[in-house]
Amino acid sequence: MIRLRIDRRSAGRVREIVRKEFRQIRRDPRFMRVLLVAPLLQLVLFGYAVSTDIRRTTAFVVDHDRTRASRELVESFTASGYFHVAGRSDDSADIVRALDRGEAVLGIEIPPGYARRLGAGLEAPVQILLDGSDSNTATLVKQYAERIIARETAAGAAAPGVDLRARAWYNPALSSRNYNVPAVVGAIIFLVCLLLTSLAVVREREIGTLEQLMVSPLTPFEFIAGKTIPFAVIGLVDLVLVTAAALLWFHVPFEGSAPLLFLASVLYILSGLGLGLIISSISSTQQEAFLASFLVFMPTILLSGFMFPVSSMPEPFRTLTLANPMRHFLVIVRGVFLKGAGLGTLWPEFAALAFMGTALLATAATRFRPGGRT
Repeated sequence: MIRLRIDRRSAGRVREIVRKEFRQIRRDPRFMRVLLVAPLLQLVLFGYAVSTDIRRTTAFVVDHDRTRASRELVESFTASGYFHVAGRSDDSADIVRALDRGEAVLGIEIPPGYARRLGAGLEAPVQILLDGSDSNTATLVKQYAERIIARETAAGAAAPGVDLRARAWYNPALSSRNYNVPAVVGAIIFLVCLLLTSLAVVREREIGTLEQLMVSPLTPFEFIAGKTIPFAVIGLVDLVLVTAAALLWFHVPFEGSAPLLFLASVLYILSGLGLGLIISSISSTQQEAFLASFLVFMPTILLSGFMFPVSSMPEPFRTLTLANPMRHFLVIVRGVFLKGAGLGTLWPEFAALAFMGTALLATAATRFRPGGRT
């Protein structure tokens, strides 16, 4: 049972631990570069590298119609910037050969009579073939191609007086960067907090100061508070840095409330700090703590919805994601950035983060036993 009794002497002891932690960080310039420069570099790297947009994807065209309408359809593909024609032929078998050899990702075959059927207001089918070796790319290429074909054939196929238009809310340009960069912010903050705290107690053990702390009048609450406050401050500083980079460098729209994002970040950081302290308390060396942190980080990011939609996961894994703080924070950060969502919509995620942060820090505190053991 942990008693949270805070008096003047207790506050003074916590203050001294916090001062000691900041002094240790300040004495190591390399550590400061890791804390402040590395998150920005990671954001820039992931912001450019993590993208589901397609650009200049190779296409192979077989045009059996050879009319103005068929040429305009092909030009629509190239004018979009998503595709460029790598080859043309009159033989349908050449599409298969181009896909087999990796010369094209998309094959477009326009049948005879395409322009005639289009002009008569009839359905004008166009065949597309895809290289499915990369299922994610194939799915995106299919969606882009279908959108272009639907736009070009809508005028002839739609009923008179009917105007069909698709509209994307919150991210009208369908830019994957606007969706991914806020998630990268959450992943970087979690990684920084997890690594910092997972090494905290182990470092004390290796340099021989943990025994001194054990026999001191420190309570578990004071010890945890002294260890988490400095890293929480660093986490919030990193949050400001990477959020500013997301807004100013990548021009990600921000439609929501900054105080609401700050509150969510505090709860999220507490979860990362608590989990890191638990890892630190059960590790014998800094190398062991470092490896354990990445062992935890990878499933956390894979089950967060960062790379793959949670809705596409099997039911047992969807249930497991409910215990993942990153999953809840990504819902919040994307909702605040892109939708301007408020607490009335996001309160289940806030409640989950508050519960997990409290539970993880309490568990970490119980791992600290005055009297020489952790």
